[in-house]
Amino acid sequence: MEARGISEVGLATVRSKDAIGAAHRHVELRAEEEREGAGSTSSEVTSVTSSDATMNVFDRSINFDALFKFSHISYSTQQHLKKVYASFALCMFVAAAGAYVHVVTRVIQAGFLSLLGSLGLMLWLMFTPHSPEVEKKRLSILAGFAFFTGIGLGPVLDFVISVNPSIIPTAFLGTAVIFTCFSLSAVYAQRRSFLYLGGILMSGLSLLLMASLVNVFIGSVFMFKANLYLGLLVMCGFVLFDTQLIIEKAELGDKDYIWHCVDLFLDFITIFRKLMIILAMNEKEKKREKK
Repeated sequence: MEARGISEVGLATVRSKDAIGAAHRHVELRAEEEREGAGSTSSEVTSVTSSDATMNVFDRSINFDALFKFSHISYSTQQHLKKVYASFALCMFVAAAGAYVHVVTRVIQAGFLSLLGSLGLMLWLMFTPHSPEVEKKRLSILAGFAFFTGIGLGPVLDFVISVNPSIIPTAFLGTAVIFTCFSLSAVYAQRRSFLYLGGILMSGLSLLLMASLVNVFIGSVFMFKANLYLGLLVMCGFVLFDTQLIIEKAELGDKDYIWHCVDLFLDFITIFRKLMIILAMNEKEKKREKK
């Protein structure tokens, strides 16, 4: 009896241990199941969230109209800018005709008379007041000024053609990209944010002019190249400055779009001339190295 009692106590003890072990295993299995369930749920949530984010990215519509809305520029100034750039396009076509006359037909060639004609027409345009009555007359003067300016590009074009004619479209495309980028930067930027450049740019232009005059007597190639590159940088700054200055003048009531066009046209022509010379000089150096 004592042995049986002892055996039953031992069996009960073993059963209780087994029950406790089974209970522990049950708890562990339940915890594992909960962890797996939580992991699968989080992965499902993550996949759903990522898929929703992907759908939101591809379903998002782009408002292109916002690119052409300038809240900081009044409507009248926006219309003024349209007239300025329309006149600028007219100048480009007429200047191209003038360059064609010099390079191809040779009827009129660049020289002292063409320079005198360009300066004379610019002064005539400057001293002719802006009014609706003389608008067509001033547009004609502007076209004449652009024509003689195009003729004035003739010697540079002849030099570039003798080196490599493909430089001309390359330089024109580069000038168009530079001019467009800096113009858009000035238009989209906060008003008057680049007007402080006026004094710096005028000082730099004066120094470059003095350096070019000195270099006439020195004949330094290094100074000539430095003048070209720094001059290109200064003219890029003038595109920013002149564009914002035109906007401010228009906001203050100055709607002389014809004269405002002259500023941008001279910026473009100067950049184009300098870029052509830089590319032509680099091309000549490459040919010299190959020899």
